[in-house]
Amino acid sequence: MPSSTAQIKELREKTGAGIMECKRALDEGGSMAEAEKLLKQWGVATATKVAGKETSQGVIDSYVHAGRIGALIELNCQTDFVARTDDFKTLAREIAMQVAATNPTRLSSQEPSQDGDVPLLDQPYIRDPGRTVQDLINETIAKTRENIVIRRFARFELGGS
Repeated sequence: MPSSTAQIKELREKTGAGIMECKRALDEGGSMAEAEKLLKQWGVATATKVAGKETSQGVIDSYVHAGRIGALIELNCQTDFVARTDDFKTLAREIAMQVAATNPTRLSSQEPSQDGDVPLLDQPYIRDPGRTVQDLINETIAKTRENIVIRRFARFELGGS
């Protein structure tokens, strides 16, 4: 049974995927839940496809909590067009908030561990523990069709060392 306009609109609002991708996912999946799974799989495939592309544009964003804890993040993408989108800016803010809240000491599991900490990319996302920070990045990659990487981050705490 072909997908309805209302279903496509609902899936698009939930996932941020394109109209045609939502229609294809609903047609192939048959249900809203299956369509969401398909879109997530396709997003991971997109992230893998663009992973090697150079990221020389982006933003430096900050988050300050109660004037006592702050975080800076450099988030890079391929083009300045994507760097100016609301999705990209929101991602940068969410990751800065994650850094302020969790105080990670390393970006990925490929860096040496300090006291068994969890790398930033592998951490459960503070707003939805069912997803990791890497999942959050992959979802934005699927929307923008560009490689996105966290280049570096720093966290500051008033009176901290």
